[in-house]
Amino acid sequence: MKKHNFSAGPCILPKEVLLKASEAVMDFNGSGLSLIEISHRSKDFVAVMEKARSLVLELLGLENRGYQALFLQGGASLQFLMVAYNLLETKAGYLNTGTWSDKAIKEAQLFGEVVELGSSKSEKFNFIPKGYTVPRGLDYVHLTSNNTIYGTQIKTFPKTDAPLVCDMSSDIFSRSLDFSQFDLIYAGAQKNMGPAGATLVVVKEDILGKISRKIPSMLDYQVHISKESMFNTPSVFAVYTSMLTLEWLKNMGGISAIEKVNEKKAQLLYSEIDLNPVFKGYAKTEDRSIMNATFNLTDESLKSTFEDMLKEAGINGLNGHRSVGGYRASMYNALPLESVGVLVDVMSEMERKG
Repeated sequence: MKKHNFSAGPCILPKEVLLKASEAVMDFNGSGLSLIEISHRSKDFVAVMEKARSLVLELLGLENRGYQALFLQGGASLQFLMVAYNLLETKAGYLNTGTWSDKAIKEAQLFGEVVELGSSKSEKFNFIPKGYTVPRGLDYVHLTSNNTIYGTQIKTFPKTDAPLVCDMSSDIFSRSLDFSQFDLIYAGAQKNMGPAGATLVVVKEDILGKISRKIPSMLDYQVHISKESMFNTPSVFAVYTSMLTLEWLKNMGGISAIEKVNEKKAQLLYSEIDLNPVFKGYAKTEDRSIMNATFNLTDESLKSTFEDMLKEAGINGLNGHRSVGGYRASMYNALPLESVGVLVDVMSEMERKG
């Protein structure tokens, strides 16, 4: 039976990417050696790293604009720390829109004052705060573009005189934006780009080197830039598979092409959620994410019936995060429209049965 993978992360990957990656694990570039046993300093893997970094900047429209792309480790959770270590001298502004921005604030408070620009915590993060004021003179402003757990997404980004930092872990490469408005972007690969183990950082070089503290080498963006993302042994398989996914995206027509598909998937599912009395959406309509749709049953007694139907249809990974409950359909780039159609059919059948 065909499986329809709505998992929030690690994410679904394109079939052709999985095939190429599996072949490389057995024999990389006809070398007779596995990708995961060759030296990361070998000519073949250095070429992989260079291509992956180049594709990132090309797809984001940031080539020759003063940005560097890095593949690091530690996930977005380490970036909560690294961002503050490298940029926070006295005061930074954070928009609190979910669990991950909450955690980022906690790490930043170890290094300086954090101004909470706005928060939706009182409403269990079911909306994106608006109308907030960004004070002048901040070291940087930090946002989380998409909130995987709660199913919200920032549609409009603030104008600020401070560097703009954004955690894009769960919607990187999914929609067209002017990425030059951001001075630093970071994203765990496992949400929309590759397997767990690699973390993408895209940083404008001229914002670095301006703080007074000494930074440990492993946490210093400038060190990683100087070593071309090879200061320590990289996550070879995760970087290679991310490179394949970026190639796949480029061949699909890039971000603008995949955005159209993503919008169709989101529209199909949200239309069913809104029209079907068996279900109700969690996030405020205007702030809904095109990557992660969160919803609940209006009658919890239907839970076992619904989940039996999901299993029978081959639908996987739909359970909501433990802190929210309900259901969460993660519709990352590689998820085909067909899979969303199967889910909608099951939901429609639930209404007919009811």
